[in-house]
Amino acid sequence: MVYLAFSVMCMIFGTTFLAIKWGIDAGLTPFLGGGCRFFLAGLILFSFMVWKRRAPLSLLLRKEMMLTGLGLTFGTFASLYWAEQYVSSGIAAVLSATGPIMILLLQTTFLRQRTRLAAIFGCLIGFTGVVLLLLPGITVLISPLWMLACVTILIGEIFYAGGTLYSKHVMPRFKEVSPVALNAAQMMYGGAGLLVMSFFTEDIHLGSLLEPHAIYSLLYLIVIGSMVAHTIFYWLVSVTTPLFPSTWLYISPVIALMLGMLLYNEPVSWNTLAGVMTIITGLVLINAPALRQLFGRKVSLSK
Repeated sequence: MVYLAFSVMCMIFGTTFLAIKWGIDAGLTPFLGGGCRFFLAGLILFSFMVWKRRAPLSLLLRKEMMLTGLGLTFGTFASLYWAEQYVSSGIAAVLSATGPIMILLLQTTFLRQRTRLAAIFGCLIGFTGVVLLLLPGITVLISPLWMLACVTILIGEIFYAGGTLYSKHVMPRFKEVSPVALNAAQMMYGGAGLLVMSFFTEDIHLGSLLEPHAIYSLLYLIVIGSMVAHTIFYWLVSVTTPLFPSTWLYISPVIALMLGMLLYNEPVSWNTLAGVMTIITGLVLINAPALRQLFGRKVSLSK
């Protein structure tokens, strides 16, 4: 059951990048699409958790939820949604997998935490992979917006890293609250921020919301991409280890690349494949001790 759930989660996370691209190409503006996705998904999940008495309404008044939503949802996905107007879903997925590298950089630079030499090498290798991905923009005449979009995704991952570190810091204050409720609350804040940004920066055409492809994209991302996948993630954390579900980072970018190539005719060049493998190698080095612990222990995954 655990392996089945993990496989489904990886597949879903791998498809969300293409679903975002699908909605944007159908005319759904980036911030409006992202805002609707996360606010509605968070609202439905949070309402359910309140109904089940697993979360108090007062949780929405905590500044920790707002700050976590600023990093994990607003900053991360404002960057990703905007960038997917100019880059393929596969490239977006691979660049988004640099989140752990950004976490390591923030821990080392600002929190002054000691870092293993292997992790430093992993960070350098990971950024080498990023350079390989960006080579078309350096060697071929393409739109400067392509390069800007790639850099914007990386900046978004800095927001993700900051939100992750902050959430780990404040999580002990909410021991009695379900992690699903905490995630739902921060999604509501992040989604609301995206909707506000959409109101002030985007020329919204209501007709685009009625486009079938835009509706399908939005429904898929709300129900499957946000509600189902994140619920599976937190269930896997509860029955296995915190690390095991996170290994989706090694699998989903490859799924996203293949789906983009097969279903959306997105090009996959040699430097893209080399960049993917290099980034994944860097991630493995960064997480080597935890991975050894994960696969070295006889953890029962048959629950």
